[in-house]
Amino acid sequence: MIITSVAGFVTALDNLIVTTALPSIREDLGGGLEDLEWTVSAYTLTFAVLLMFGASLGDRFGRRRMFLIGLGIFTTASAAAALAPGMGELIAARAGQGLGAAIVTPLTLTLLSAAVPPERRGAAFGIWGAASGVAVATGPLIGGTLTEHIAWQAIFWVNVPIGVVLIPLSRLLLDESHGPNSRLDLPGTVLASGGLFGVVYALVRGNADGWTSPSILAGFAAGAVLLPAFVLYELRAENPMLPMRLFRSRAFSIINAASLLMFVGMFGSIFLLSQYLQTVGGYSPMEAGVRMLPWTAMPMVVGPLAGLLSDRIGGAPVVTVGMAFNAVGLALWAIAVEPDVSYTALLPALIVCGIGMGMFFAPSANLVMSTVRPEEEGIASGANNAIREVGGAIGVATLAAVFSAQGGYESATRFVDGLVPALWLGSGAVALAAVLAIFMPHRRTAGASGSPALSSSGKAG
Repeated sequence: MIITSVAGFVTALDNLIVTTALPSIREDLGGGLEDLEWTVSAYTLTFAVLLMFGASLGDRFGRRRMFLIGLGIFTTASAAAALAPGMGELIAARAGQGLGAAIVTPLTLTLLSAAVPPERRGAAFGIWGAASGVAVATGPLIGGTLTEHIAWQAIFWVNVPIGVVLIPLSRLLLDESHGPNSRLDLPGTVLASGGLFGVVYALVRGNADGWTSPSILAGFAAGAVLLPAFVLYELRAENPMLPMRLFRSRAFSIINAASLLMFVGMFGSIFLLSQYLQTVGGYSPMEAGVRMLPWTAMPMVVGPLAGLLSDRIGGAPVVTVGMAFNAVGLALWAIAVEPDVSYTALLPALIVCGIGMGMFFAPSANLVMSTVRPEEEGIASGANNAIREVGGAIGVATLAAVFSAQGGYESATRFVDGLVPALWLGSGAVALAAVLAIFMPHRRTAGASGSPALSSSGKAG
């Protein structure tokens, strides 16, 4: 539990840790705005498009073995990023981090699931989910603190000792396991990775390049062609990377759709709200992160409790209520936010969002793992994490586009003019996720019963 939670934490942390360090990186290494954007998106894109491939590698060559290799790649790439003499080298190192994270992340859940008795998986996933949730939310705070008090290189160096410790511990303490497929699904991997890359690239670069520019239209076109081709190929493949029969499970289909919408609202809102506290509130990156702690620290308390509760009543009701809390919290932000509003007036929204996020992470992971066969947990984990990453990219791009259309950075009033409709959009996306979650089977999860929620035909609930 400790090994997989720490590994999940550091790979999730690097989604946002670099954002508050960008001005210092530009001052030190030079480069233009596009170089700074690629410093962020090189990690996100590589992470998103290779997650399912990372899960397949674990199934084929051994989950512990590939977990160790992924940790080695991530640790080495982190050191390379800290030592980068220029922007090109830094961007390449960030892509290397994304490759390592894409291997490590989906395997954390399969390794944890294999190590924990079924009746205790809810609590274990609660701790794992709390670690990942806090990493995503505190990335700007940790990055700002390290940059402000040490140097921007510290945001990458911090990963190195963690990797150096985790690798030998994982070799000694984790058991090896394999998935059902003896061969890699290379055509499926190419189709899925190419399609996801096209969509995510277009969403990340849309505001900068223009939504009607040839490169953006080509990205969306690639997604529109390659992703359906991936589905058609997987339906006929002998050893598919993502068996389409998994989506016959109502629970599996709904939890993945809800996760996508949840990350659209959550990721996009965190991206804008952290800037609001700095741009309008006048706080430094570290000060803004401290004031978000009622949101970011709450999953550490709520996550394990939500995991225990999901063991008793089932994950679906807990996830549904958690998403509803997030939707209400973002709505409270939209109602309360003003150019000169006090921090205390925003505190209820922070707390409600924190409770909702803590109630989402652990039970949703348990729901995903409990709707598939044990040998397919790596596939399911990779698919769910890829969907979440894509949801985050969609959220940042979509909410930022709404913000730009309605407001801007010219003044506090203009910032709020753009922030309010973006928050309402984020709240609506998460509310829709809660509505979808209502239709999941409301019963105890497989983790609590000790067997996957599958019938002999492979269907769940």
